[in-house]
Amino acid sequence: MAHTTRPDTAHTDDTRARRSARRRLRREVPGTIAVLADERDFAAMRRYTSFGFDDHPGYLRHVDALLRTLAAQGTYTSVALFDPADYAAYCADLSLDPDSAASRTRYTAEVAAAGTTVAYDGRPVTRLLPGLIDAAEQQATWEYATGLLTGDGCERCGDDTGRRAFARASLILRRIVEALGPGGHHLVCSVPADGDAPLVALLQADCGTDGRLRLDEPSALVFCTVLAAGIATDRPGGIVARTTALGRPPTVRGWTLRAGWPRPLDEAEVFSAYCTDPATGEPIPPEHGVAYEAGIELPEHDAGEAGDE
Repeated sequence: MAHTTRPDTAHTDDTRARRSARRRLRREVPGTIAVLADERDFAAMRRYTSFGFDDHPGYLRHVDALLRTLAAQGTYTSVALFDPADYAAYCADLSLDPDSAASRTRYTAEVAAAGTTVAYDGRPVTRLLPGLIDAAEQQATWEYATGLLTGDGCERCGDDTGRRAFARASLILRRIVEALGPGGHHLVCSVPADGDAPLVALLQADCGTDGRLRLDEPSALVFCTVLAAGIATDRPGGIVARTTALGRPPTVRGWTLRAGWPRPLDEAEVFSAYCTDPATGEPIPPEHGVAYEAGIELPEHDAGEAGDE
């Protein structure tokens, strides 16, 4: 007996097949969710009636739920920061209605997603945000310092000057790590900026007893760029290093940037520099068990090395 398929059954099967294909395709479309990181940014968005959230903790819970749902569907999702001031300027530039979900979606896709993002890995968004904020601040610092090096903030700093300053900054970083020797070194470079807060770059460098150096290359790039900006613009920056090595207490040393080269601080100056917040200028309580020592003299040249600059 021949088997026949009813027309309505065939239509249903075809519809299910198309939906299944779309679901499979949707899993291969990445997405970005832009998050309001703090209460201040959240409050700024509440002026828009279409925003529709009443409190920041509740908003973050909804973001978490959405991220978990997308992950369960097999969708790769990244998390970005939503900047209300930047969003308002974006809408003004493009004559968009800022009180619109469509405008927020467009901003997320065209601006937030093109900036600093982190991949969603199952952690609550409150645990993702600190790393995302740090990465965004590092990117902003690098962009500002790069602007100084390429002439945006310094009329006399052309490409050649910027390249020489960066090469010198890389040499300085190498000299400092060599002088500090084996151990873990947390380096902070601070250079005055045009606003109230200085440019600050952080770098963790680990040096083995065999002299092998391990460091995060993106952080090293930002560190050298900030230092190079100070060199190129002749700004009075500073470097502080906190070293942790086997068999001795954590040790802090420091240098001040003068005439394009770090000059050692004495012990009292190191204490003062390390116990002051570089962003606010406010005092920071000294750490228990930390030794404060004078900076180490750094040679500008080795024999036959005059061409390093």
